[in-house]
Amino acid sequence: MAIYALGDRVPEIHPDAFVHPDATVIGRVSIGAGASIWPHAVLRGDGAGIVVGARSSIQDGAVIHCTRDRATVVGDDCVVGHLAHLEACTIESGSLVGTGSIVLHRSVVRSGALVGAGAVVPNDMEVPSGAMALGVPAKLRADTVSAADIIEQAAGYVVNTEHHRANTRRLD
Repeated sequence: MAIYALGDRVPEIHPDAFVHPDATVIGRVSIGAGASIWPHAVLRGDGAGIVVGARSSIQDGAVIHCTRDRATVVGDDCVVGHLAHLEACTIESGSLVGTGSIVLHRSVVRSGALVGAGAVVPNDMEVPSGAMALGVPAKLRADTVSAADIIEQAAGYVVNTEHHRANTRRLD
């Protein structure tokens, strides 16, 4: 796997986390227990840093970045979909960020909220608990999401992680 220090910024990866060999982790990045980082995901912590909480899943091709003075934080039991882009934002525990979506600077996705596939959450937007952010730019649809469903989905990725850890082998 491609794990790099950047000067004195060294990734901290919990021994129970799964980082796929084709993922890239650079610099000030912390990955919690049971978290999974899938193929072609890039976590580049060359500024304030990146935190991925316990049991959260960063799907294939996702890009997570920070700025010089603002970290990107993904809480526990989150799912960040394929090809999503997070930058200098906060995704609270038990939230889902859909495939191909973008969450930008100083935005907060509250616990139990969902960012729909392809949505763009602009700078400084808050997605309340239980709400969905849909469209470009994102507009809110309130009280439509079950946090329990999101946490159940994240738990499924923890199980899948164990299957991959035990059975993935390179053939070339």
